[in-house]
Amino acid sequence: MRDVPVLPPPSDQPQLSFDPNLQWQVEENEHPIEEVRLTVDPTDNPKIPALTFRTWLIGVTSCLLLSFANMFFGYRTNQLSIGSVCIQIVALPLGRFLSTTLPKREIRLPRTDWSFSLNPGPFSMKEHCLITIFASAGAGGLYAIHIVTIVRAFYHRMIHPMGAFLLAQTTQLVGYGLAGIYRKYLVESPYMWWPANLVQVSLFKALHLKEERKKGTMTRFQFFIVVFITSFAYYTIPGFIFPAVSTISVLCLIFKKSITMQQIGSGLKGLGLGSFGIDWSTVAGFLGSPLATPATAIFNILFGFFIGVYVLIPIGYWTNTYNAKRFPIISSHVFDYAGHAYNTTRIINSDTFTLNVEEEENYSKINISITFALLYGMSFASLTASIMHVALHDGRNIWKMWQSSKEYAKEKTEDVHTRLMKRNYEPVPQWWFYLLLVTVIGLSIFTCERFHIQLQLPWWGVLFACFIALLFTLPIGVILATTNQAPGLNVITEYIFGLILPGNPMANVTFKTYGTISMSQALTLLSDLNLGHYMKIPPKSMFIVQLTGTMIASSVYFATAWFLLDTVKHICDPKNLPEGSPWTCPNDDVFYNASIIWGLVGPVRMFGKLGHYSALNFFFLFGLLLPIPFWLLSKIFPRNKLLKYIHIPLIIAGAGGLIPTHSVNFIMWGAVGVFFNYYIYKRYKDWWARHTYVMSAALDAGVAFMGIFIFFALQFNDISGMDWWGGVADDYCPLAGCPTAPGVLVEGCPAINS
Repeated sequence: MRDVPVLPPPSDQPQLSFDPNLQWQVEENEHPIEEVRLTVDPTDNPKIPALTFRTWLIGVTSCLLLSFANMFFGYRTNQLSIGSVCIQIVALPLGRFLSTTLPKREIRLPRTDWSFSLNPGPFSMKEHCLITIFASAGAGGLYAIHIVTIVRAFYHRMIHPMGAFLLAQTTQLVGYGLAGIYRKYLVESPYMWWPANLVQVSLFKALHLKEERKKGTMTRFQFFIVVFITSFAYYTIPGFIFPAVSTISVLCLIFKKSITMQQIGSGLKGLGLGSFGIDWSTVAGFLGSPLATPATAIFNILFGFFIGVYVLIPIGYWTNTYNAKRFPIISSHVFDYAGHAYNTTRIINSDTFTLNVEEEENYSKINISITFALLYGMSFASLTASIMHVALHDGRNIWKMWQSSKEYAKEKTEDVHTRLMKRNYEPVPQWWFYLLLVTVIGLSIFTCERFHIQLQLPWWGVLFACFIALLFTLPIGVILATTNQAPGLNVITEYIFGLILPGNPMANVTFKTYGTISMSQALTLLSDLNLGHYMKIPPKSMFIVQLTGTMIASSVYFATAWFLLDTVKHICDPKNLPEGSPWTCPNDDVFYNASIIWGLVGPVRMFGKLGHYSALNFFFLFGLLLPIPFWLLSKIFPRNKLLKYIHIPLIIAGAGGLIPTHSVNFIMWGAVGVFFNYYIYKRYKDWWARHTYVMSAALDAGVAFMGIFIFFALQFNDISGMDWWGGVADDYCPLAGCPTAPGVLVEGCPAINS
């Protein structure tokens, strides 16, 4: 390692906030990736504090708040996912406030040599980054909670709280052990550059610029406060006073007795033509904030949505494909041959909680709505299309970067950021990852064996799920680290295990969770370690914060879910909930039906020769082939801008994304996204750059805090809302969910005789 002179920061980087008494290390920026060279500063000051008392205080509090808020809204009809960007913006003034008010004295822990300062100096960018990592753990969700919910609220069985808690923790932590195996290739290699992290680096630098308020304008934080208060106050209308404004379906209000018009017009149960909502949770529910989504992605997703909802679904339904008219046009439920809700208890062996094959054959095959069939077909296509799209458009670059990465590992050469990190900080010992991996896998096996009656997954199923995650983490990690795209494993894992062990619904969803989330968490940790690499944060601090944040978030998600399942009567059961109740659990409803399709019945009896939907397997081939002609056209016509922006995986995702998302969510999300990220971006780029992300965070935060306040102040005390026409969170389209096949009788629907 060559010696590097110690110099102050270069003058062309005024965004770096530093104490002139401290010394900065500056290196030649010879990083092989241009985007990284242009974004990440080749400097470091190891004396800048990172894991401080302020980091723990703001970070843990943020993790607790986001975990609770996201789980709370996860059960509601219009769920709201609050991202870490909200905390990223708020943490800056909070950190600066603490740096001016906290005493500077040292605190020594009793009977130890450890000490720390409550206030080590100015609030730093490194502290800010670690706080955001804490917050992102609370914003990431907890997949295993779906298992707890469907057991208690859908299958109406008990699951031991300790088993559920261990499931929540272990499914989140297995991937962290896997991350250590691939850290050398996916973090330390400069050719694995993680494009999404450059956005984070840019935002941190922008937030730490000294901002002077011009006359007649507001600082970004002042703008955040104004929008937050407005959002907080306004949500009393859709949240309590006038919930009906969340979804207004014009055609349903005009055609009150027409099934077809309500199917076309309902924003919640139909195609949503003419529906809209005046509620940020309608805009950002399910799909996230459109303000944080690039315009090109919005256009691709919307194009797919219009093809799927206004072309494929109507054609499939009105040609009666798969007897579609016997069932609602849009539904995530399963049905019997007569069009009634499938009686799953009839085909379950109550003692073993497995499939009673003889009873299933005597009763009925599983049937699903045309929209649910399209969702599964598009899920199959999305997996193969993502692989083919990345191979065609980025395959050559990925291969070159992977070869360079391997050569880098062999030669042990160091880029500028690796040199700075190795000089100033101790790396995370490899045995930390191995110990964590062995411990958590052992605890996972113990959990599944100790609570085998409830979870059904044998010990070898845990090992197989971890093996699948281990197998896919590297190739998908390479794709994600170079293209910012990553296909998921949820469909393929439930398909594989449904073939291996059919008839066991809980085994299937538990296997899917261990397989899917282990890879996802591994990639999350690797991405965060790369962000710390760019921000020059001690690797041990990054590891500790991510691990601690995940354990805290998992605990809070679990406690919140258990509390709501205990206290909200008939939660996740729309038939027995009060009219317009928001506690409908749309995501858990889909997860439950997936457990029936893939686990209880199994893919052979659903998508194989014994089921009705074997033709959907052709969507795997369809997804594989569809990107090819568009790629060829882009090569033949390289100057055509439209071909450049066509993204087949996103189009497929939009076409098959209607469940559990409602059509009104897509419509409002797309309208707001196009307005801000296309029109405002084109016409008023300076305003867009200054305010858009801040506004997104403020709107999310305002809705979240008011929603929680309404629940605990009013709804928790049985004050559900105002008794009037607009006091119900419904779009008044009762006929949109009715079948149209003659002779199918469903309660609340008119009989059709011909």
